[in-house]
Amino acid sequence: MTLATFDPLDPAFHAGRLGDPHECYARLRAESPVEWNEAASMWTVAKHEDVMAISRDPATFCSGRGVLPTDRARSVAGTDSILFLDPPEHQRHRRLVTPAFTPKRVAGTEPVIRRLTRQLLDALPACEPVEFVDAVAAPLPLLVIAEMLGIPGDDRDRFRIWSDSLIAAATDPDDGDALVAAAELWEYFQAVIEDRRAKPGDDLVSVLVTAEVANEDGGEPLSAAELLGFCMSLLVAGNETTRNLFSGGMLALAEHPDQCALLVADPSLVPTAVEEMLRWVTPVLAFARTATRAVELRGQHIAEGDYVLMLYASANRDKEVFGATGGAFDVTRDPNPHVAFGFGEHFCLGASLARLEARVFFEELLARFASVRLAGDPQRLDSVLMHGLVELPLVLAPE
Repeated sequence: MTLATFDPLDPAFHAGRLGDPHECYARLRAESPVEWNEAASMWTVAKHEDVMAISRDPATFCSGRGVLPTDRARSVAGTDSILFLDPPEHQRHRRLVTPAFTPKRVAGTEPVIRRLTRQLLDALPACEPVEFVDAVAAPLPLLVIAEMLGIPGDDRDRFRIWSDSLIAAATDPDDGDALVAAAELWEYFQAVIEDRRAKPGDDLVSVLVTAEVANEDGGEPLSAAELLGFCMSLLVAGNETTRNLFSGGMLALAEHPDQCALLVADPSLVPTAVEEMLRWVTPVLAFARTATRAVELRGQHIAEGDYVLMLYASANRDKEVFGATGGAFDVTRDPNPHVAFGFGEHFCLGASLARLEARVFFEELLARFASVRLAGDPQRLDSVLMHGLVELPLVLAPE
């Protein structure tokens, strides 16, 4: 593949079926860090420094005209989501949900996360092949976010189908089945919101239903569309990204047994290892912004209205930031200024929750299983947004 044929909107590229994407990213960083991509009709930005600069300048690079890689090719859907808000509206909406993600409240979920993790791990067979995505990586974050949203246990199985459909729709806006399932989720959340209006509880949906957005008149409640956008965003952000962190992290341990052995020998390294897994996997491949004015970046003239795609997966291997070992998986890497959670005002609201879930999960798993081996070929997710695995066959053994 040459840089001229690189297409950031081709799922086959991100799934590695056209070669190693990171070889292409390395050439982009070296030869064309800010490049107009004819195939996708957008700019691609490959270096860590530039991704951070764009992320911290919402006045020049806005979110309101689209943030998903495919938003440029369609009318932006879901614009009532906090993902699509710019200052000052973004800060006012973000403050509504921030209390649900304070360090104290997130830390208070650890017993629940540990209980759910142990239940799933108890069901895993030792020394036998297991399909890890279905057995653990998919259900665990879904159970956690469903708990926070106050979703009844009987409804949680449907949430995985709906959540997967939102990701599929982000990759292929014309996927009819995915759009139908996304509509079903929309209707479900409408019913949940009406229920919480009548009987608010201590869950996250109740917090949103009873909150008010500050304005010149004091405050006003979120509109129905804004509430639905919040719920949809929280489901995907709290489920899909963490699922991909779990599965991608386990694949990294299977492919790097020396690093797995380090964690087994010294469990205090797990928090550092989680940061390296976030960098190495980069669950969200890329997000976009739109230039609000003509601007120059690394000598390239970006016009007002141009779409600019920040390649997080490339930025997280930038040798100017991560040194000569940026292309190696190292669970002792510290510091680790990755951009897996984004940067700036749109830094992932649930980052502390994802970190806690991952820490608890890997602590519990490695206390039981010292050996993680592949039992077949992993199957990667076809997506231009998420770096995930559909199947990950593993054999887990005590030693």
